Amino acid sequence: MKKFFSVKDVSSVADVVQEALALKAAPYDNQDLGKHKTLGLVFLNPSLRTRLSTQKAAMNLGMNVMVMNMDKDGWALETQDGVVMNGSTVEHIREAAAVMGEYCDILGLRSFPKLKDREEDYSEDLFNKFIKYCGVPVVSLESATRHPLQSLTDIITITEHKKTAKPKVVLAWAPHVKALPQAVPNSFAEWMCKAQEEGLVEFTIAQPMGYELSKDFTKGATISTNLNESLKDADFVYVKNWSSYQEYGEVYTVDEDWMMDNEKLSLTNDAKVMHCLPVRRDLELSSEILDGPNSLVIKEASNRVWAAQVVLKRMLEDLV
Repeated sequence: MKKFFSVKDVSSVADVVQEALALKAAPYDNQDLGKHKTLGLVFLNPSLRTRLSTQKAAMNLGMNVMVMNMDKDGWALETQDGVVMNGSTVEHIREAAAVMGEYCDILGLRSFPKLKDREEDYSEDLFNKFIKYCGVPVVSLESATRHPLQSLTDIITITEHKKTAKPKVVLAWAPHVKALPQAVPNSFAEWMCKAQEEGLVEFTIAQPMGYELSKDFTKGATISTNLNESLKDADFVYVKNWSSYQEYGEVYTVDEDWMMDNEKLSLTNDAKVMHCLPVRRDLELSSEILDGPNSLVIKEASNRVWAAQVVLKRMLEDLV
């Protein structure tokens, strides 16, 4: 594996999930793979679970880890070619990425979209140039359009906790106080649609009018603007806010109550409730669910380690 950016970078969702669960059962069995190898984690934006889980995964594999917080420790990066750098940027990504590749065997990159220009964000220019110039395998730690480690974690968690062979999974839009990217819901939808193709889940997206995701990520999903109807017979409910894709970055007033609580939970098949975290309590998701027996958010976060570890293991195997 030379890069991990989307579900397209794995041939089988079922196979990678089972490999991750095997690593969870025996986390230190592959330490020789990472001996004398270095993982570099490059953050242009904040991180808690992604940073700590990926570090732990690398250490489980015997790797050294270096972390670079570009917003605090690095120079301001220029990503455009053919410009005279007489402004605020100090270092070009061509040199920065190349140097990081000299120091590290595998690199991870995290950056958020600006939510100003859809074409710019969805071009994934920064991530693609980072891959081009660093010369080593790259793991996405979240980008403008996707968060694949989170989505792999989610299908691992669903597989662990499912009570039926093909559970119904609902991605449910939730309120928020500001415009959030589509990266997590895009990625979750993309992975669930692939899992549905493999016969692993039935997948529904419930969102208010105006919050439709790009069709590139939702092919095969059942899409509804009726949350209560969508929740019927649901085995898992994945709660997440996102801003508009069509009117890029916009937030619309929604009259209906879209926050998941125990009343809505009663419409489901005693569904387990998931969220990528961080979560705004009693805005996105009720405290009664978060503190109750149906919440999977902590177990989900714990599984971030095994998602990262299976990706790093596959990359290390290709380095041998």
